[in-house]
Amino acid sequence: MPQIIVLPHHELCPEGIVIEAQPGVSVCDALLANNVEIEHACEMSNACTTCHIYLREGFTSVGGADETEDDLLDKAWGLDPDSRLSCQTIMGSTDLVIEIPKYTINQVSETH
Repeated sequence: MPQIIVLPHHELCPEGIVIEAQPGVSVCDALLANNVEIEHACEMSNACTTCHIYLREGFTSVGGADETEDDLLDKAWGLDPDSRLSCQTIMGSTDLVIEIPKYTINQVSETH
């Protein structure tokens, strides 16, 4: 089963974590199922950027972003060429290395 290697994040997983994820599952769902509480203000409907991640390895193994995701990513904090929305990034059969950005632009987060 492919793995998601999550690099350390100061709040969500300070030590980093390695989790197994079924192919066909979104990275966001896999993170949440493994107690990595990534924000997902739009409930994974591809309508915000709070689940923004950097896909550091395995980028070519997941399908490309659609036009809606690309438009949303333009509004994400800290956009870089490896940026994706975790709710739209679907696991294939290859391991992924991800980094969760330090900040989101979520104006209504109950944790901030």
